[in-house]
Amino acid sequence: MRISLLILSAGLFFACNNQDRKLSPGNALTQTAGVTTIQWLDSTREISDVLEGEKVETQFRFINTGSSPLVISNVEASCGCTVPEKPSEPILPGEEGRIKAVFDSKGRPGQNIKELRIYANTTETMHTVTFVVNVKNQQ
Repeated sequence: MRISLLILSAGLFFACNNQDRKLSPGNALTQTAGVTTIQWLDSTREISDVLEGEKVETQFRFINTGSSPLVISNVEASCGCTVPEKPSEPILPGEEGRIKAVFDSKGRPGQNIKELRIYANTTETMHTVTFVVNVKNQQ
């Protein structure tokens, strides 16, 4: 009896985990929220020179141009030196939202080109924004 219960529990656990893996961040959203559209007001940013070791914050503005609430499910940075922050609440139609990112320039001298991948309940489920920062050596 215990073995049967254990096998059943394990089967349910793995079945639930496999279902979660099949859904990409964008696909999962379209099942719970309507599809909408987004207009990027800032999709590329150029940050002036910074000294190595400084942390720099940048933002990318967008407008929900569709008729359903815009839900940002995930934001991924192209490397660990950048920490993105997504809106915690849905952005209503016609309203503006922001994606924030903090770049740590420590150990990154020279020109740095960083990308953020944003997953949302939009027609194209992934969007890419980019920023460029030139890091000067501290002397």
